[in-house]
Amino acid sequence: MSEITLPFDGATYEPEDSMRFGTQLWGVKRIMDDGNWRTIPELDKKLRLIGIYATHQGISARLRDLRKAKFGDRKVERRKAKPGLYEYRLLPEEALW
Repeated sequence: MSEITLPFDGATYEPEDSMRFGTQLWGVKRIMDDGNWRTIPELDKKLRLIGIYATHQGISARLRDLRKAKFGDRKVERRKAKPGLYEYRLLPEEALW
């Protein structure tokens, strides 16, 4: 049985990161698909509730991944919640018809 490989890349990416990054991406997408605004610390808490652990930098990276064509080409909005803290919202997927 072979392991599924997702198209992650980058200067410091190693193949053994694929499953961890994939799990984080799935969790962030699952939580953000409702279209609500959330900060990265709020996302961190919700991820932990479903057993997914990621650094705040990792969560931010997964939000950036969602914007890439190879991971769905999703629109992620950002707004300032207070100085030094931003909220993010994943817009609904656009209809294909």
